[in-house]
Amino acid sequence: MSSSEPAGSQTFYAYCHVPAGSELDMTERIEAQVERFAPGFRDLILSRTSTCAMELERHNPNYIGGDINSGAATLLQTIFRPMPSLRPYRTPLPGVYLCSSSTPPGGGVHGMCGEGAARAALASLGLA
Repeated sequence: MSSSEPAGSQTFYAYCHVPAGSELDMTERIEAQVERFAPGFRDLILSRTSTCAMELERHNPNYIGGDINSGAATLLQTIFRPMPSLRPYRTPLPGVYLCSSSTPPGGGVHGMCGEGAARAALASLGLA
């Protein structure tokens, strides 16, 4: 629970894919879909914050066009992020590793980019 949530409440986070550079607010469509499978969902909403793709880019210039996945979702990009390399999590700085959606296997809610970076760091210390 974040400090801004009233006691006994929960934060719900959702996103959907839209065309790059979109200014569309998809809140209504997302809520309608959740409501479809969980009737009464909308009655429980205390407040909401919506952000369109271009607002994401304004907040973080790395999200070009609002793309939170940091690049194309192609097979080659899944394997070779941010560039073709046998050690995609390492940087030129000793002890500094990447663990963002810019590394394999790319964006998503899976934590595998962080796992890859952690394994690379442990391996460099001789601990893996």
